[in-house]
Amino acid sequence: MTTISDNLRRIYRTLPEGVELVAVSKFHPVEKLREAYAAGQRIFGESREQELEHKVCQMPDDVRWHFIGHLQTNKVKRLIGKVSLIESIDSERLLRIVDEQSAAAGVVTRVLMQVHVAAEETKFGFLPSELEAYFAEHRYESLRATHICGIMGMATNTDDKERVAADFAAIAALHRRIKALAPDLRGFDTVSMGMSDDYELAVAHGSTLVRIGTAIFGNREY
Repeated sequence: MTTISDNLRRIYRTLPEGVELVAVSKFHPVEKLREAYAAGQRIFGESREQELEHKVCQMPDDVRWHFIGHLQTNKVKRLIGKVSLIESIDSERLLRIVDEQSAAAGVVTRVLMQVHVAAEETKFGFLPSELEAYFAEHRYESLRATHICGIMGMATNTDDKERVAADFAAIAALHRRIKALAPDLRGFDTVSMGMSDDYELAVAHGSTLVRIGTAIFGNREY
Protein backbone atom coordinates (compact mmCIF):
# COMPACT_ATOMS: atom_id res chain seq x y z
CA MET A 1 0.00 0.00 0.00
CA THR A 2 1.48 3.33 -1.03
CA THR A 3 1.61 6.22 1.41
CA ILE A 4 0.72 9.87 0.86
CA SER A 5 4.44 10.59 0.85
CA ASP A 6 4.99 7.96 -1.87
CA ASN A 7 2.18 9.43 -3.96
CA LEU A 8 3.58 12.94 -3.67
CA ARG A 9 7.09 11.89 -4.64
CA ARG A 10 5.73 10.13 -7.71
CA ILE A 11 3.72 13.19 -8.76
CA TYR A 12 6.59 15.62 -8.08
CA ARG A 13 8.77 13.61 -10.47
CA THR A 14 6.23 14.11 -13.27
CA LEU A 15 5.94 17.89 -12.90
CA PRO A 16 8.27 20.09 -14.93
CA GLU A 17 10.02 23.03 -13.30
CA GLY A 18 7.64 25.94 -12.95
CA VAL A 19 4.50 23.84 -12.49
CA GLU A 20 3.03 23.99 -8.97
CA LEU A 21 0.93 21.35 -7.25
CA VAL A 22 -2.23 22.05 -5.28
CA ALA A 23 -3.02 19.10 -3.04
CA VAL A 24 -6.82 18.99 -3.12
CA SER A 25 -7.55 18.19 0.51
CA LYS A 26 -11.31 18.80 0.60
CA PHE A 27 -13.22 16.14 2.51
CA HIS A 28 -9.97 14.66 3.87
CA PRO A 29 -9.07 14.78 7.59
CA VAL A 30 -6.33 17.05 8.91
CA GLU A 31 -4.19 14.01 9.70
CA LYS A 32 -3.79 13.34 5.98
CA LEU A 33 -2.90 16.96 5.33
CA ARG A 34 -0.21 16.75 8.00
CA GLU A 35 1.26 13.69 6.27
CA ALA A 36 1.42 15.62 3.02
CA TYR A 37 2.94 18.61 4.80
CA ALA A 38 5.62 16.39 6.34
CA ALA A 39 6.44 15.18 2.82
CA GLY A 40 7.03 18.76 1.70
CA GLN A 41 3.65 19.85 0.32
CA ARG A 42 2.70 23.45 1.12
CA ILE A 43 -0.27 24.30 -1.12
CA PHE A 44 -3.66 22.80 -0.24
CA GLY A 45 -7.01 23.25 -1.97
CA GLU A 46 -10.39 23.42 -0.25
CA SER A 47 -13.87 23.97 -1.67
CA ARG A 48 -15.99 24.78 1.38
CA GLU A 49 -15.48 27.87 3.53
CA GLN A 50 -16.28 26.20 6.85
CA GLU A 51 -13.97 23.26 6.23
CA LEU A 52 -11.15 25.58 5.19
CA GLU A 53 -11.56 27.67 8.35
CA HIS A 54 -11.50 24.50 10.45
CA LYS A 55 -8.24 23.32 8.86
CA VAL A 56 -6.40 26.65 8.76
CA CYS A 57 -6.15 26.79 12.55
CA GLN A 58 -4.84 23.20 12.73
CA MET A 59 -2.09 23.47 10.13
CA PRO A 60 1.24 25.37 10.15
CA ASP A 61 1.26 29.05 9.22
CA ASP A 62 3.34 28.58 6.06
CA VAL A 63 0.60 26.58 4.32
CA ARG A 64 -0.82 28.38 1.28
CA TRP A 65 -4.54 27.77 1.00
CA HIS A 66 -6.33 27.84 -2.34
CA PHE A 67 -10.11 28.05 -2.52
CA ILE A 68 -11.12 25.96 -5.52
CA GLY A 69 -14.88 25.48 -5.17
CA HIS A 70 -17.90 27.51 -6.23
CA LEU A 71 -17.87 30.57 -3.99
CA GLN A 72 -21.17 32.07 -2.89
CA THR A 73 -21.13 35.85 -2.55
CA ASN A 74 -22.38 35.72 1.04
CA LYS A 75 -19.39 33.58 2.05
CA VAL A 76 -16.65 35.81 0.61
CA LYS A 77 -15.88 37.61 3.87
CA ARG A 78 -14.96 34.32 5.55
CA LEU A 79 -12.10 33.76 3.09
CA ILE A 80 -10.56 37.22 2.92
CA GLY A 81 -7.14 37.25 4.56
CA LYS A 82 -7.12 33.46 4.98
CA VAL A 83 -6.39 32.26 1.43
CA SER A 84 -3.41 32.65 -0.84
CA LEU A 85 -5.53 32.31 -3.98
CA ILE A 86 -9.21 32.08 -4.92
CA GLU A 87 -9.19 30.00 -8.09
CA SER A 88 -12.91 30.14 -8.83
CA ILE A 89 -14.02 33.68 -9.68
CA ASP A 90 -16.91 32.89 -12.01
CA SER A 91 -18.74 36.23 -12.32
CA GLU A 92 -18.02 39.93 -12.29
CA ARG A 93 -20.38 40.33 -9.34
CA LEU A 94 -18.34 37.87 -7.29
CA LEU A 95 -15.11 39.60 -8.30
CA ARG A 96 -16.53 42.98 -7.26
CA ILE A 97 -17.55 41.63 -3.84
CA VAL A 98 -14.11 40.05 -3.30
CA ASP A 99 -12.56 43.40 -4.18
CA GLU A 100 -14.84 45.34 -1.83
CA GLN A 101 -14.30 42.95 1.07
CA SER A 102 -10.53 42.89 0.49
CA ALA A 103 -10.32 46.69 0.45
CA ALA A 104 -12.38 46.86 3.66
CA ALA A 105 -10.01 44.37 5.33
CA GLY A 106 -6.90 46.17 4.08
CA VAL A 107 -5.54 43.19 2.16
CA VAL A 108 -4.94 42.30 -1.49
CA THR A 109 -6.61 39.06 -2.60
CA ARG A 110 -5.10 37.03 -5.43
CA VAL A 111 -7.62 35.38 -7.76
CA LEU A 112 -8.02 33.38 -10.95
CA MET A 113 -10.85 33.89 -13.41
CA GLN A 114 -12.71 30.62 -14.03
CA VAL A 115 -13.44 29.88 -17.66
CA HIS A 116 -16.04 27.39 -18.87
CA VAL A 117 -15.05 25.34 -21.92
CA ALA A 118 -16.33 21.90 -20.89
CA ALA A 119 -19.37 20.24 -22.44
CA GLU A 120 -21.23 19.88 -19.12
CA GLU A 121 -23.83 22.49 -18.31
CA THR A 122 -23.15 22.10 -14.59
CA LYS A 123 -19.71 23.72 -14.52
CA PHE A 124 -19.41 27.35 -13.50
CA GLY A 125 -17.35 30.05 -15.17
CA PHE A 126 -17.12 32.76 -17.78
CA LEU A 127 -17.46 31.91 -21.44
CA PRO A 128 -14.18 32.59 -23.28
CA SER A 129 -15.83 35.46 -25.18
CA GLU A 130 -16.96 37.04 -21.90
CA LEU A 131 -13.46 36.95 -20.46
CA GLU A 132 -11.96 38.34 -23.64
CA ALA A 133 -14.40 41.26 -23.52
CA TYR A 134 -13.68 41.90 -19.84
CA PHE A 135 -9.95 42.23 -20.46
CA ALA A 136 -10.21 43.94 -23.86
CA GLU A 137 -12.32 46.66 -22.23
CA HIS A 138 -9.82 46.92 -19.34
CA ARG A 139 -12.59 46.57 -16.77
CA TYR A 140 -10.05 45.07 -14.35
CA GLU A 141 -8.59 48.56 -13.93
CA SER A 142 -11.40 49.40 -11.50
CA LEU A 143 -10.17 46.80 -8.99
CA ARG A 144 -8.64 48.27 -5.84
CA ALA A 145 -7.60 45.28 -3.73
CA THR A 146 -7.66 42.28 -6.04
CA HIS A 147 -4.87 40.90 -8.21
CA ILE A 148 -5.98 38.72 -11.13
CA CYS A 149 -3.15 36.19 -11.51
CA GLY A 150 -4.49 34.17 -14.44
CA ILE A 151 -7.27 31.75 -15.35
CA MET A 152 -8.59 28.39 -14.21
CA GLY A 153 -10.58 25.84 -16.15
CA MET A 154 -11.69 22.22 -16.25
CA ALA A 155 -11.87 19.83 -19.15
CA THR A 156 -14.98 17.89 -20.07
CA ASN A 157 -15.52 14.85 -17.85
CA THR A 158 -15.00 12.20 -20.52
CA ASP A 159 -12.71 9.32 -21.45
CA ASP A 160 -12.19 10.96 -24.84
CA LYS A 161 -8.60 12.14 -24.51
CA GLU A 162 -8.84 14.16 -27.71
CA ARG A 163 -11.73 16.18 -26.28
CA VAL A 164 -9.87 16.69 -22.98
CA ALA A 165 -6.75 17.81 -24.85
CA ALA A 166 -8.82 20.20 -26.97
CA ASP A 167 -10.35 21.74 -23.83
CA PHE A 168 -6.93 22.29 -22.28
CA ALA A 169 -5.62 23.76 -25.52
CA ALA A 170 -8.58 26.15 -25.60
CA ILE A 171 -7.93 27.33 -22.03
CA ALA A 172 -4.23 27.91 -22.71
CA ALA A 173 -5.02 29.73 -25.97
CA LEU A 174 -7.47 31.99 -24.14
CA HIS A 175 -4.75 32.88 -21.64
CA ARG A 176 -2.44 33.89 -24.47
CA ARG A 177 -5.18 35.96 -26.14
CA ILE A 178 -5.91 37.82 -22.92
CA LYS A 179 -2.25 38.69 -22.48
CA ALA A 180 -2.22 40.04 -26.02
CA LEU A 181 -5.43 42.03 -25.45
CA ALA A 182 -4.17 43.57 -22.21
CA PRO A 183 -0.38 43.77 -22.42
CA ASP A 184 -0.27 46.03 -19.36
CA LEU A 185 -1.43 43.17 -17.12
CA ARG A 186 1.22 42.28 -14.53
CA GLY A 187 1.59 38.85 -12.95
CA PHE A 188 -1.06 37.30 -15.16
CA ASP A 189 0.95 34.09 -15.46
CA THR A 190 -1.12 31.28 -13.97
CA VAL A 191 -3.00 28.67 -15.99
CA SER A 192 -4.66 26.31 -13.51
CA MET A 193 -5.90 23.14 -15.18
CA GLY A 194 -5.49 19.42 -14.71
CA MET A 195 -6.59 16.99 -12.01
CA SER A 196 -5.67 13.46 -10.92
CA ASP A 197 -6.73 11.73 -14.14
CA ASP A 198 -5.59 14.29 -16.69
CA TYR A 199 -2.94 16.56 -15.18
CA GLU A 200 -0.08 15.30 -17.36
CA LEU A 201 -2.12 16.13 -20.47
CA ALA A 202 -2.88 19.56 -18.96
CA VAL A 203 0.81 20.21 -18.33
CA ALA A 204 1.60 19.25 -21.91
CA HIS A 205 -0.82 21.98 -23.02
CA GLY A 206 0.58 24.71 -20.80
CA SER A 207 -0.79 24.28 -17.28
CA THR A 208 1.30 25.98 -14.59
CA LEU A 209 -0.82 24.82 -11.64
CA VAL A 210 -2.40 21.37 -11.23
CA ARG A 211 -5.06 20.39 -8.70
CA ILE A 212 -4.62 16.80 -7.54
CA GLY A 213 -6.56 15.10 -4.77
CA THR A 214 -7.38 11.41 -5.23
CA ALA A 215 -3.93 10.51 -6.59
CA ILE A 216 -2.43 11.89 -3.37
CA PHE A 217 -4.94 11.17 -0.62
CA GLY A 218 -7.02 8.33 -2.04
CA ASN A 219 -10.80 8.42 -2.23
CA ARG A 220 -12.53 11.23 -0.37
CA GLU A 221 -14.05 10.73 3.06
CA TYR A 222 -17.43 12.48 2.81
